Amino acid sequence: MHKNSDYMPTILLAFGLRFYFYSEEHMPIHVHVENADGRAKFSLEPDIELIKNEGMKPKDLKKAKALCETFQEEFIEKWHEHMDDNDE
Repeated sequence: MHKNSDYMPTILLAFGLRFYFYSEEHMPIHVHVENADGRAKFSLEPDIELIKNEGMKPKDLKKAKALCETFQEEFIEKWHEHMDDNDE
């Protein structure tokens, strides 16, 4: 579907946080999060873990991690859908 490496589908907008993937992602399964202060990356399997933080405040990281935990199954499902679409 989308082969453009700049394509970054938003999978959730909540509390000023945008959760998204890049088109040409790699394992492990993870999600990117950004807000006005910065961005971060969280692994989704086997556990939710912060991989990288670039300027997000601790309270926003905590909120982002909680949302990753709440939507973990949906995010993983979206990851597979997105990656399968890019393989076509």
